[in-house]
Amino acid sequence: MRAPGFWTAATPSLRARLLAPAGAVYGAVAARRIARPGARAALPVICVGNFTAGGAGKTPTALALAALLAQSGLAAAFLTRGHGGRARTPLLVDPARHDHRVVGDEALLLARARPTIVSRDRVAGAAMAAETGADVIVMDDGLQNPTLAKDLAFAVVDGETGVGNGLCLPAGPLRAPLRAQWPRVDALVLMGRGAPGARLAEEARARGKPVFQARLAPEPALADRLDGTRVLAFAGIGRPDKFFRTLEDCGASVVERVALPDHHVYRRGEAEALLAHARTRGLVPVTTEKDAARLPALEGLLALPVAARFEDVEGVGALLAARLRVATSA
Repeated sequence: MRAPGFWTAATPSLRARLLAPAGAVYGAVAARRIARPGARAALPVICVGNFTAGGAGKTPTALALAALLAQSGLAAAFLTRGHGGRARTPLLVDPARHDHRVVGDEALLLARARPTIVSRDRVAGAAMAAETGADVIVMDDGLQNPTLAKDLAFAVVDGETGVGNGLCLPAGPLRAPLRAQWPRVDALVLMGRGAPGARLAEEARARGKPVFQARLAPEPALADRLDGTRVLAFAGIGRPDKFFRTLEDCGASVVERVALPDHHVYRRGEAEALLAHARTRGLVPVTTEKDAARLPALEGLLALPVAARFEDVEGVGALLAARLRVATSA
């Protein structure tokens, strides 16, 4: 799915207003659903979600939180729905055996770092995660899923887009009305800067919720390699334009850019055709790690890893420690 442009407008467009009644119905159903109580897991559960549909940086944030937990001697296991994969029952991801068609692209990225469970049934998935020997579950997405109780919930927000026009699907990007989601959130992670994110941060602070500024940083060695390089960039993620700007920030000259829908499933030969086109123009083909997880190994293709970096690492660590103390003493 590619997010329509009118979702990110500061005020609702005519199309958004026409869709607003459908959005109101969707939002009312979602609000009732997320208010349901969830089951307690055997391990503390940290949820990394977002208010809206589309990419905001949840997976890099989940990886960064797991790394912080490891510094405190706590082993995390990831739990994710496995968007784009066909697995129906809880599954411990094995990157050597499973591909994106089974578990989805995000699960493959997570599994490189820590044991990762794919499960549409979050309660069953949490039970399997407890069997991995982990101390804590980090759930990638699932903020609006009420079935599993969360001990700490982060909402990751793109600073440039915030919550867009503030309407619910399909009129806007919200997965549920914001007023119904705030009580489910303990802290805001603002990924990048921008006026829409700043306004949401003000609301979070007014509600007594901490705000942590973060950014997506490219892997330094590859970023240096791209400096001064003419590239053909392609990406099937929630915000392809962010990836293109990241390449430009690395010093690359993005001569051609191909924006594809989030979780785009590449047709046979599609990526090879892009690489062949890049060669004819003397360009280096570059994509995201997430896209690379949906592609076979292709000679000459570069995948640029990015990592979430918190400005206030100590503050995030302190919040994690405080909530986990409460969860383990309950």
